[in-house]
Amino acid sequence: MPLFTSSPGLALPFVLMLTLSGCSAMRSYDNELKQTIDLVGQGQLDQALTQHEANNTGGDFDLLYYLEKGELLRLKSQYKDSAGAWMLADRKVNEWENEAKIRAGAILENVGAVVLNDKTRRYDGHDYEKVMLSTRLALDHLSAGDWNAARIEIKKTHEREAIIAEINAKDAEALEQESKEKGIATTFKDLNGYPVETLNSAEVTRLKNGYQSAFSHYLAGFVYEALNEQGLAAPGYRQAIELQPNIKILEDGLATLEARTSLRKPAETDVLFVVESGTAPALSSVTIPVPVIVSNLGVIPISFPVLHSDPSRTPQPSTLGIDGKETLPLAGVTSLDTMSKRALRDDMPGIIVRGILRAAAKAMSQKALMDQGGGAAIAGIALNIANVITESADERTWRTLPATISIARATLPSGKHDIAIGGSKQSIDIKGSHAVVVTRLLGNQVYWSQPAYGPHTPVYAAPVVIEPANDNSAAATKGTAKSKKKKARKPVQQAKG
Repeated sequence: MPLFTSSPGLALPFVLMLTLSGCSAMRSYDNELKQTIDLVGQGQLDQALTQHEANNTGGDFDLLYYLEKGELLRLKSQYKDSAGAWMLADRKVNEWENEAKIRAGAILENVGAVVLNDKTRRYDGHDYEKVMLSTRLALDHLSAGDWNAARIEIKKTHEREAIIAEINAKDAEALEQESKEKGIATTFKDLNGYPVETLNSAEVTRLKNGYQSAFSHYLAGFVYEALNEQGLAAPGYRQAIELQPNIKILEDGLATLEARTSLRKPAETDVLFVVESGTAPALSSVTIPVPVIVSNLGVIPISFPVLHSDPSRTPQPSTLGIDGKETLPLAGVTSLDTMSKRALRDDMPGIIVRGILRAAAKAMSQKALMDQGGGAAIAGIALNIANVITESADERTWRTLPATISIARATLPSGKHDIAIGGSKQSIDIKGSHAVVVTRLLGNQVYWSQPAYGPHTPVYAAPVVIEPANDNSAAATKGTAKSKKKKARKPVQQAKG
């Protein structure tokens, strides 16, 4: 039974959709972000921010605008501004959560995605991006010394994961029913010409899902432990072990929890070193001819997203040096490169169904015009050309995220220490009972963060979120933290080697 039947009435709505959505349908997000990331890899953060603003005009900024901007500002050590951008992104994710709870199971409802391409859909973020947003916000607050604000984001991480799991289950059920009714196979392994191996490797299939990370949960354990909430710290460490088993530092986090609490001395700091490398993979579009039953039409080209790891990927360091005397092993606990592939693997059934419905709609719109003859037939030919031009997969993804996250942990005398990573060395001043030191290796640059203070010494006021003058979203509420504001440190960066 055909997916659609020929009807002249299909042609006009499609032509209107094509006209109104042309700009978003043709935008290449991959090309835009490649330029921005190249500037960051050369240490030109101001230019990268300027480039980012130039690529986003019109005032109605989307989720990705705030995600990328927050990451760029974080690299400049402007934690308050970074958190402000990410809080605006978080508001958009909250909107998605509220809507998704109501419409869960309506995975194919977006008309633009069916008629034109997935780029016309509102970008709500991949599931791992939504969760990682809370983790990145927590790191901003920790770098600025506000451990209580970090705790709020840690708690939100758990809640967001539960919402995503519930919505995904309902969407999967609805998708299975829809595909059965229309006779659409949703297995990406059957796509001739698609690089199946990128989504079917052992490291990808081994992941429990595409949105929970061992790093996020280990960080949760560390924050709860620092705030003397050992009862909450243990589940965080335990979840990290379940997500990435057989990693010593994760296992030690749980096994030595009680001992650390009793043995720590007042003049010592428990330091978590977080080393981030490279950037998350890019998405590109590959067009594959797929058999579609539409009246008498057969094979129709459909575009699908393909992930590409950064070819100039920054090597993940294996060790960290302290004061030229001690060397700590760095354990890779989270690969956002692998998580993004698992997320795409899980999203492929929905992408396939939307693609086939889109191809059928385009084909029938063209056939309806051709059947009318005369001027309508010429319009049908033009529509066919437009179909080819606009057939493209969605390339949007949070590109400035790191590809990998490694951690090390040590108890050090409070004070200044020389830390060496990847051929770069930096003096870090560590204070308080606990500290988090984040280092980012990208291109030929090493970006260091200086931890502000440890827990129980509030010095950081939660960011006042001010809407851009040309942003159409509602005004953000003002942070209520009463702790003294601290001016953000200038970014410390060094060329490697």
